Parts: sequence; C-alpha cells; structure tokens
Amino acid sequence: MEERLADRSTWSAVGRCPIEKAMKLVGSRNAMLVLREAHYGTARFDDFAKRVGMSPATTSSNLAALVDAGLLARRPYQDEGARTRDEYVLTPAGTDLMPVVSGLFEWGSRYAGDRPDVELVHAGCGEPVQVQVTCAAGHELSSDDVELRVRR
Repeated sequence: MEERLADRSTWSAVGRCPIEKAMKLVGSRNAMLVLREAHYGTARFDDFAKRVGMSPATTSSNLAALVDAGLLARRPYQDEGARTRDEYVLTPAGTDLMPVVSGLFEWGSRYAGDRPDVELVHAGCGEPVQVQVTCAAGHELSSDDVELRVRR
C-alpha cells in the first residue's frame, strides 16, 4: 500500500469520499428502486408509487430528491382533457448510474435469496448481463487488481 495510506490515522476520507457523496444522493432503498423503474421506462408518478410500493408522499419526496440531485428530470405531459402534469426521465447522470443499479441486480440475483422472476439480458444476443470492472485501458480487473492511491 502506498506509504501515505499505510497509516490510516494520518488521513481521512470523511466528507470527501465519492462513495459517501453518492450515498447521500441515492442512499435509500426507495431512491434506488425509483431509479430502477426509470431505467425500465417508468415515467409517471402513479406508476412509480405502484411499482415501488410507496405512498404518494414518499413517492413525491423521492422524486423531488432525485430531481434535485440531477438524476431525474421533470418533463411536462398532458393527457387529452386533463391538466398538465410532470413525468420523470433519467438525466445523463442518472443513466450513468445504471451500471451500479445493474450490479446490485446481479449481486442480489446471486446472493440475496430466491431467484428473481426477471433477468437482465443483452438485447442483441439474449445472454445475461454481467457488470465488470475495467481500467481505462480496458483491462478486466478483480478486486485484488485494484489499489487505492492518494492524488497529489
């Protein structure tokens, strides 16, 4: 381990850790499930509430928080004869979070109990989706291949 990291009492990531910051934005079960539903194509308030199993108040607060975090955007729509309402769509930042959601899906399918009724598959060939970690050069990595380094 790099010398500055060898003695963990000499540095702290508290308040500056990217994982900590991300969890502040999406750290609740409901927030992750709303993002899952948005990825699957859910866009309307009542559908989020039904598909995630939330009350209207909880749905409203979760959607507002995800909009404020920049992960969802409001988009107005109007059904014929009805007032204008908002639907919610993934932003580029929300779309960039989808490998994390897919990774949780994959991990949960493997370790969190019963086999799910659905699976994520590649639309092109039908094979199951696998989330993998690679470096910027494209090398596939295991957890043993990853080091933590302090930026200078």
